[in-house]
Amino acid sequence: QVQLVESGGGLVQAGGSLRLSCAASGRTFSSVAMGWFRQAPGNEREFVAAISWNGRSTDYTDSVKGRFTISRDNAKNTLYLQMNSLKPEDTAVYYCAQGATMVLHSGYDYWGQGTQVTVSS
Repeated sequence: QVQLVESGGGLVQAGGSLRLSCAASGRTFSSVAMGWFRQAPGNEREFVAAISWNGRSTDYTDSVKGRFTISRDNAKNTLYLQMNSLKPEDTAVYYCAQGATMVLHSGYDYWGQGTQVTVSS
């Protein structure tokens, strides 16, 4: 019943920018936190960024602070991740996730299929 569809991934050079989008079903999107995760080959899936239900609280993993910005448009049921100053270390499959509650880090119940981001040096 809940579907999350990521888009916007691609191949970019180091130092470039990319904007990921996550289109969500509308049943509870506007009342829950959302997050972005990523997984590189041979690595565990890791947390990247999260945003509260109303967009007023955000959190980022240290490696992306100052470079990535998470945002949401509840009227459009869409989550975004603006990625600037990309590094080869950012190469991974990026996943959108829907939180279980309105606050950050309270668990995630639904996941998208992922979108590939590749950063060349």
